[in-house]
Amino acid sequence: MITKRIIPCLDVRDGRVVKGVNFRGLSDVSSPVSLAKYYSDNGADELVFYDITASAEQRQLFTEILTEVASNIFIPLTVGGGINTVDDFDRVLKCGADKVSVNSGAIRNPSLIDEAAKRYGNQCVVISADVKRVDKTFRVFAKGGRENTGKEAISWIKECVERGAGEVVLNSIDTDGVKAGFDLEMLQAVCDAVNVPVIASGGAGCIEDFTTLFNKIPKVSAGLAASIFHFGEVEIGDLKRELANNGIPVRL
Repeated sequence: MITKRIIPCLDVRDGRVVKGVNFRGLSDVSSPVSLAKYYSDNGADELVFYDITASAEQRQLFTEILTEVASNIFIPLTVGGGINTVDDFDRVLKCGADKVSVNSGAIRNPSLIDEAAKRYGNQCVVISADVKRVDKTFRVFAKGGRENTGKEAISWIKECVERGAGEVVLNSIDTDGVKAGFDLEMLQAVCDAVNVPVIASGGAGCIEDFTTLFNKIPKVSAGLAASIFHFGEVEIGDLKRELANNGIPVRL
């Protein structure tokens, strides 16, 4: 049986890990290098590194910090932020990333997914979708949740997978940082639409939220969280033991 993955997320701005609520009100947390090493040493299955203001500031991702993070961990690393061309994929992979996450760049140029998948393989291309309910419809947002693209989220995610994305990270803006549980309705809709791994992001507040996630939506491959791990509210080892006790397969 395929194990469920637990993935901490480092939202990086100006070289520091930050965290907010509903993608706003960002506060400083820690050094990305020290936090990444801690997670690598303490049971995380993978790590996600987002340079969260690269797209909004129309600049390339900070490669120096990324290189240092990659050299200090021994788990798969997914990197996103300011990915607009295949050359950006190349640069980030050469810094030590295993997978590249694209959001705003793919919205501007959907063929970027096709080109990257053809060159590096589907397993390397991750579509990260920042989604929010607007008039009872799931809409895709760009530039770190700042800009409503008007795109309907499920059809957009499906298109990205058809173009070659091998994994989906679904970031629910509605539940981000609220700690009231994952957005099960949104996740179910995505899992029903695609046949690639789906990572749930946004809303984890306690261990039970992960148990509920994997029990209610067995197709979800992984749970991603930030603040509950960053602030020590949940230890990854404790979380995995509780998941295992509930019959959910994890790597201990």
